Amino acid sequence: MIRKLFKSILFVMAVTVSTSINAQPNADQNLDSKQQAIVRIAALTGKGDLEKLKTELNGGLEAGLTVNQIKETLMHVYAYAGFPRSLRGLQTFMAVLDERKAKGIEDKMGADASPIKGDRSKYERGKAILEELSGVPETEPKTGYAAFAPTIEIFLKEHLFADIFERDVLTYQERELVTISVLSGIGGVEPMLRSHLNLSLNVGLTTNQLLQFVDVIKQAVGKKEAKDAQKVLDEVLGSKK
Repeated sequence: MIRKLFKSILFVMAVTVSTSINAQPNADQNLDSKQQAIVRIAALTGKGDLEKLKTELNGGLEAGLTVNQIKETLMHVYAYAGFPRSLRGLQTFMAVLDERKAKGIEDKMGADASPIKGDRSKYERGKAILEELSGVPETEPKTGYAAFAPTIEIFLKEHLFADIFERDVLTYQERELVTISVLSGIGGVEPMLRSHLNLSLNVGLTTNQLLQFVDVIKQAVGKKEAKDAQKVLDEVLGSKK
């Protein structure tokens, strides 16, 4: 009886360990269809290619993104490419939804952003979110642009990381995918792309997923944009060795 009980315990332990190992993130996992759609939509919105964007908005809905997830993606774009690009993206999406509704297609609206709770200031909330994204405490004296123009550092903490990143319609991973896609689409902002590629790794996107991200940029936007993004990604990955 004791021997049987011991064997049963060993079996349960073995199954538990195996299940735990299988539950770990797969370093070779790919971007899923929703993530790829987010990359295409964000990059094309930042680029301003509305004809291609229309196709990818339809593709995003077919991939399973909700209306609110796509709206959130398009709104997030403005933080990096400006209101004009974001608003044109939203107008294009409105037209796509009208066309789909006319065809009898009912798209899932999805959850809206949850109310923000807590009594901390927006600056403190944004600071905490940036620390979570980067894994680095914000304790050092301000340098660079933050020291040169302290007001914009406040804007970044309060608006970008509190008002925008804190909204839970998209995950941190999805928001970083939006960000690196916009930055790759508009080009000429390599330091910011480098920073957000590092943040993408910190929030759990894998090397393989970021390599695939470059491939999606190549297909959706162009070879030059993909080549430039690959160069920055190679620098980021090289610094991790």
